[in-house]
Amino acid sequence: MSLKGKTLFITGASRGIGLAIALRAARDGANIAVAAKTDTPNPKLPGTIHSAAEEIEKAGGHALPLMVDVRDEAAVAGAIEATVKQFGGLDIVVNNASAIQLLPTTALDMKRFDLMHQINTRGTFMVSKYAIPHLEKSANGHILMLSPPLDMKEKWFARHTGYTMAKFGMSMVVLGLAGELRSKGIAVNALWPRTTIATSAIKNLLGGDAIMRMSRTTDIISDAAHAIFEKPARSFTGNFLIDDTFLAGEGVTDFDRYRADPTQPLSPDFFVPEDSVPPKGVSLAAKG
Repeated sequence: MSLKGKTLFITGASRGIGLAIALRAARDGANIAVAAKTDTPNPKLPGTIHSAAEEIEKAGGHALPLMVDVRDEAAVAGAIEATVKQFGGLDIVVNNASAIQLLPTTALDMKRFDLMHQINTRGTFMVSKYAIPHLEKSANGHILMLSPPLDMKEKWFARHTGYTMAKFGMSMVVLGLAGELRSKGIAVNALWPRTTIATSAIKNLLGGDAIMRMSRTTDIISDAAHAIFEKPARSFTGNFLIDDTFLAGEGVTDFDRYRADPTQPLSPDFFVPEDSVPPKGVSLAAKG
């Protein structure tokens, strides 16, 4: 199957995972609304909505760069409407925009707490809310959250309660909307990586070049997302998917190609449940 002619609205699509998902869809000839805040270059982070749009066009897609702060209701509603006006409809929404601050409660500034909840939970809810009327008209409408399984264990909260609450909030939207929208034929699913993913955000927050080498590339997420979008929305919904386990179920056997550096062990990501083990034959250990 192909996403040719399908229209995607992707938050946080100016770089990293959001851009990778956009470029994978672009290779099919999809239409992509690049909804992100970065309009001018940032010396600390690569990519703007305009550079992302250029990459999407070069990859074979059609791009609409939209400067959107997902905390701003008018901006979100306007961006959804602009997307539908430009491309004639809406088929897929990817809630990728997220804020992170890995601090214990006493050290977390309330402005940062509010920011995480406004972007992660509220932003995800609001983007989905304004997209639903248009997704109802799609032949195979999907909403995908880049958020973790709801594994309500103390260990995930103990070191950074504020961030975990905000990230799990995105997954609670998945749980609720999957039930709410099932009868409308709109799929709502969550996708989460087993390992850290080599993005500038991970490099800046978790350990520089060393963590990058111990990560998988964004391709594993974009390949998994693409496979999700091909699923029938009426039956494939309400799933909390781990990238490699899902792809293994779709017939993928070579996961070494996703390693940033095969000589390094892979670094496990947050929030992966203990009972979720890598697919058969897949190891997180370094390759000899």
